[in-house]
Amino acid sequence: MEGGGRPSALQAALLAAGTGLTALFYSVYRQQARLARGLQGARRLRLDGELRAVLLEAPGRCVPYAVIEGVVRTVKDTLSSQFVENCKGVVQRLTLQEHKMVWNRTTHLWNDYEKIIHQRTNTTAFDLAPLEDGTGVAVRVMKPLEAAELSLETVHEKFHPSVQSFPDVIGHYISGERPKGIQETEQMLKVGAALTGVGELVLDNNTIKLQPPKQGLRYYLTSADFDALLKKQESSAKLWKILTIIFGFSTCAVLFFLLRKQYRHHRERQHLKQMQEEFRQAQERLMREVNAEGGETLKNACVICLSSAKSCVFLECGHVCSCSECYRALPEPKRCPICRQAITRVVPLYNS
Repeated sequence: MEGGGRPSALQAALLAAGTGLTALFYSVYRQQARLARGLQGARRLRLDGELRAVLLEAPGRCVPYAVIEGVVRTVKDTLSSQFVENCKGVVQRLTLQEHKMVWNRTTHLWNDYEKIIHQRTNTTAFDLAPLEDGTGVAVRVMKPLEAAELSLETVHEKFHPSVQSFPDVIGHYISGERPKGIQETEQMLKVGAALTGVGELVLDNNTIKLQPPKQGLRYYLTSADFDALLKKQESSAKLWKILTIIFGFSTCAVLFFLLRKQYRHHRERQHLKQMQEEFRQAQERLMREVNAEGGETLKNACVICLSSAKSCVFLECGHVCSCSECYRALPEPKRCPICRQAITRVVPLYNS
């Protein structure tokens, strides 16, 4: 706490940082909790003959947030893997990622650095079909790349290390960047893979479609079952809630500490004012007594308490200015109140 009772810059920064982090974590928690409540309220439907009837009875032939579990089935064409034979899917993602070491001038260490230098995603139309072939209906999956969680299986991964000559190595050390190589990855959503879709279910011209939902809800296309997806979302909301509580209590503790310091400073100021007022009243009372006795009392009064008579001679300076009680109350090392010279010895003063 600085002079005047104001918080220091560090204390103010801690309070501001704690408040900001608490607000940020609370905002994320509210979003995650809202998504968890949305999943809890999602309507679970089966891919059977009753699905079309359910949509016909629904307002606008639409279920705003529904859960569908099935297997991936292509509509027309399929996508073939560029590296694995007889591997076909409906979503294909090719990624080239650069790996290198970068010199950190602050820590004086080499740090790993990764950067995606190229990525291409191919899609084709596909349905979610029942697990049992020939039964139920299929649901057309729309805009799969807009899903917040799209489960793709890695079917190919290869690392191509960099080939460097000795001059290249010297140049890399000078520049502060050492290439390690390029990682090549292919991910696919295979035909026949089990998939759980959560989104808006609509009936459009006899075609049942699963598409991104409205009202700020999240679109899911995941290989996990619905119960695992719900548990994961609830765990995420719980984690952000715990972080919010921890940082909230920390911020309240810092605020309580600052308010307590401010209160103690206020009490000290009040006590000082009270002492000053009592001293002023004692001076006024003494002046009245002096005026009544003709000034002799003030001449012999102790310069510290202004009430008792002077009874000490301070040596080596020779000043007579204090009573014995005030002399004993002087802090060590004892100094003369008049000239501030060190007191080596004291001689009692006797008035006849």
